[in-house]
Amino acid sequence: MYAAGYGIEPWRATRTGGFRQVRRAALVLGVVAFCSLGLAVAAHGGTAPAETTVVVQPGDTLWSIAAEHYPADDVRVRVDDIEQANGLAGPVIQVGQRLRLPG
Repeated sequence: MYAAGYGIEPWRATRTGGFRQVRRAALVLGVVAFCSLGLAVAAHGGTAPAETTVVVQPGDTLWSIAAEHYPADDVRVRVDDIEQANGLAGPVIQVGQRLRLPG
């Protein structure tokens, strides 16, 4: 049974499709993308790490430098990265040599 009276309007379903639903879907998609991007940036520490430079000290090796500066990464990969960033043909380094450490 349908109740009618003063101030009571019958409920009507909106038309299927249309710009209103497309705009709403686009807005929701934009908000989700923005939140996802924010979480991704926060998970990676905010900004991209800058390259740093180290001076080789007595007893240093590429392995020890990579292990000290990248404790959470695979040291083998980081040794290769340091070699490539500095144009080294192998793991041989000299005391006093400046090495760029990629971010």
